[in-house]
Amino acid sequence: MNTKSYFFQSFSIVALALVAFIGFKQILPDKIFSESKLDSKNILIDSLLLESVAKDSLAADDDSIATSERNLNNKKIVFDETEGIEFPAESFENYKGYQYLISFYEKLYQLEKNPQSKVRIAYYGDSMTDGDLIVQDVRANYQERFGGNGVGFVSITSESAASRGSVKSTYSKNWKTQSYLNVKKPISPFGVNGHVFFANDASNNTWVQYEAGLNKNCTTLDNATLFYGRSSKTGKVNFIIGKDTLKKSLSPNSLVNTLKVSSGSLKAFKANFVHADSIPIYGFNFDNGIGVHVDNFSQRGNSGLPISMFNADVMRAFNNNLKYDLIILHYGTNVLNYGTKNYSWYEKGMTKTVNKIKESFPGVSILIVSTADKSTKYNLEMKTDSAVVPLMKAQKHYALETESGFVNLYTLMGGDGSMIKWVDEAPAKANKDYTHFNQRGAKAIGNLLYEQLNKGYEEFKTLRAKRDAEGTKPKPVRRARPDSVSITKDSV
Repeated sequence: MNTKSYFFQSFSIVALALVAFIGFKQILPDKIFSESKLDSKNILIDSLLLESVAKDSLAADDDSIATSERNLNNKKIVFDETEGIEFPAESFENYKGYQYLISFYEKLYQLEKNPQSKVRIAYYGDSMTDGDLIVQDVRANYQERFGGNGVGFVSITSESAASRGSVKSTYSKNWKTQSYLNVKKPISPFGVNGHVFFANDASNNTWVQYEAGLNKNCTTLDNATLFYGRSSKTGKVNFIIGKDTLKKSLSPNSLVNTLKVSSGSLKAFKANFVHADSIPIYGFNFDNGIGVHVDNFSQRGNSGLPISMFNADVMRAFNNNLKYDLIILHYGTNVLNYGTKNYSWYEKGMTKTVNKIKESFPGVSILIVSTADKSTKYNLEMKTDSAVVPLMKAQKHYALETESGFVNLYTLMGGDGSMIKWVDEAPAKANKDYTHFNQRGAKAIGNLLYEQLNKGYEEFKTLRAKRDAEGTKPKPVRRARPDSVSITKDSV
């Protein structure tokens, strides 16, 4: 074949492909995800993130963001007194917002005085906390100091079930799942974990089985309790514990219902759901009722934006049972992948998320954990991705604006170029994708997070003792007040 004919043949193929694409484009759906999709397996990017990125062109320009950033850097943050306690003023650059964790710290203080009380933390995250990474180490630190036994709330199914060591779970393949990652209008409201499950296979058993893990303080399944939602139909569940079978009825009358498997501690059990096809199932909780308990609500591909779709009434019903004192939002990994350095759209979306949490869990303290460092190849050399610092600053900004505490994970792990060091050092603490931590690195990060939170707690105790010594009368906790943070120029 001569060169000329080869050229025309190649050109014809490209032209036909282009025509075919234009033709098929007319019949492709406008949205990648449907409004209500029953089975959502292994979807890795949430739909709200994709929609927000599509609207990125409407966000503020880079010059206005730079101006706003300069203004913040030139001012100091002065806090209003809460319960007679006022943390020292901070700069935007070093903002931690311990002031907004006072109610959480007070609960820890009361637990320290009365070991029979309890404190609960919900840790929402993305693939960084998949398989209980990082979270299990935060949990271990708190339970080691303040007591507590149990892994907390566990979903029915999970992509990381096989790799999680803090609790072992297996389940039948016929569960039908809806996730807040890609469903906007679920058949029944999402649970506190962002999912809802249905045992709607009439022909085969639909089951889930749990076995206690090997992690310290998680070697038993304490007070195993099923959480399920409202339905017009009843159902049954058979709990198999060793050689015994306990047959129990499901009465789905309230927004959120509970059913205790067995009092005390178990090593393992299996739950078979019978004629329960219309009942929304959420998961099981395992804790001994005292000390600190930390629930891991990780979801691969999550940006944090889907939390804004929570049904506040359902969340309050969950909170009536679980009683959260701190909610941690650890996101950013999936937001770095879109080549933008303008994150005003993300600030706006996550502000909506935080406000939804405040509506859903009244009085809870909120902590924002920023993106970690991530490395990308520029001119054959690995460097910190250019989007990391702009995203971290955007996260810090909405933490301040929403009166949330803040952990700068980027600087905590070493700042510029730190991910390269974590990957290259021996033994390595991060994977070769220069994004995710391995087990060793996740443990280090979990310890660093705990250490920063604990530093704030120790400072709180000092300020509390000073308040009590001076006889200052505590004032009620104030939240979400626009005047609760004063930003004034630094004195010269």
